[in-house]
Amino acid sequence: MQTHDLTRHLKENFGFSEFREGQEAIIKDIMDGRDVLGILPTGTGKSLCYQLPSILLSGVTIVVSPLISLMVDQVKQLRASGFKSVTALNSFMDREERLAVMKNLNKFSLIYLSPEMLQNDWVKQSLYSIQVDLFVIDEAHCISQWGHEFRTDYLKLDQVIKDLNRPAVLALSATATPEVQKDIIDKLDCPDMNPHVYPMDRKNISFAVEHFSDAEDKIRRIVDVLKQNFAPTMIYFSSRQWAEKVAFALQDQVQQRVAFYHGGMEQTDRMLVQQQFMNDQLDVICCTSAFGMGVDKPNIRLVIHFHFPPQLESFIQEVGRAGRDGEACASLVLFTPKDHYLPQMLIQSELPEETDVSKVSRALRSYWKDGTNLPEDSAFSAEMELSESQWSFMKFQYEKYGIVEGRALIMDPSSAEIQQEIVRFMKERWTYKQNKLTEILQWIHQSGCRRESLYRSFQEHVREPYVVCCDACGFKVEELCFKENQVSHISQSWEDRLKAVFGQGGFYDA
Repeated sequence: MQTHDLTRHLKENFGFSEFREGQEAIIKDIMDGRDVLGILPTGTGKSLCYQLPSILLSGVTIVVSPLISLMVDQVKQLRASGFKSVTALNSFMDREERLAVMKNLNKFSLIYLSPEMLQNDWVKQSLYSIQVDLFVIDEAHCISQWGHEFRTDYLKLDQVIKDLNRPAVLALSATATPEVQKDIIDKLDCPDMNPHVYPMDRKNISFAVEHFSDAEDKIRRIVDVLKQNFAPTMIYFSSRQWAEKVAFALQDQVQQRVAFYHGGMEQTDRMLVQQQFMNDQLDVICCTSAFGMGVDKPNIRLVIHFHFPPQLESFIQEVGRAGRDGEACASLVLFTPKDHYLPQMLIQSELPEETDVSKVSRALRSYWKDGTNLPEDSAFSAEMELSESQWSFMKFQYEKYGIVEGRALIMDPSSAEIQQEIVRFMKERWTYKQNKLTEILQWIHQSGCRRESLYRSFQEHVREPYVVCCDACGFKVEELCFKENQVSHISQSWEDRLKAVFGQGGFYDA
């Protein structure tokens, strides 16, 4: 397809007169039927790379998305813009709604679903009956980041692609080192994937790290920063309890409207908080990593890390939610000497111990000898005293070697050679995760330019920022003065604010 034709379709369908960096080259390859790996920085419109082809291609475009809230948000935005032939298949739908969608799959141009939904036999059989022209993995770094432990269905996407008669494949991410890029290509079994890799550094973000003796000092620091800055702010935590605790503390001490968000909340409450933040009815979100992926709010000015994530990729993803409108924004990491214990505990909860492999093997052999199926995953992991991620990791290994299929045991699981191989791979993953943790700790403690060291693993050169770079290059958090939401919030009458409380639900701190 010619460039002028793509630009015309862009204008007609999305109202844009020109493409952003990387979009046009990726779309051209897709329209020519090529597999594509697209690495573009956050906020540069990755979703357009498949949304426009979904309109132009004759068949269906399937998008594998990691979060229900992300799917729902994108479907809502597309429908609001006039794109009606889009849907999302997820567990949040009631049975009747899902049934109606399943009966009419061929009437949609764009279908969002999770990797887990693609393992549902009913869904798979329904998809096999329609023409799929494009298979998209959004946030494709999840294959490498989550696939081996937490969500092993990401590692089964290669078979889904084959079963769908091998449509063109598009893998999109904002953060992928060359090592992760190779892992994505290998796990999808797309050796001829054409890479389009663009600089990931954002020129409008200033970086700072501050050290404290304890968590209470961190809270006091956040209060000081928020009293000087009145703009959309995200505060990241590794602990649900701390997210709630700090949210309540801030509600008592600052003028901003504050809420918390984490995976332990009801789905409806999480979606309500997200929508209120998107609609400027909340100013500050105290959240875990469950919040933010795909959140396309342009005017976030501050991303504060109360706790740091276990790897640089996650950190870049999270700070990349700031300043999507291109205006100045800032990242602030608050660190205490004990903070490394939380990501260390997370790694331990994701990977089993060597003794767990022997214990599970004995239990599987007992079920195999009795000729009975395994219990449900949650029951078996509880029986084995394993976390969900630990059993997911081990179960996928047993599936890979043909021992387990679903809940059925196909062969004797007591092979010493297979157990040794599982232990070997487990140790390999442990080393990998420990190295990732070491990388981000080194970044926190290093004294040179933070921007250069942050992006060194991802690209050869770092571009000159048009804001003060980082605390090593003269950036001072005290000099920040964002006042974007203050006028509109303070000028509201008490009637308007009361209406917002009862009209929009809770989570509004008047």
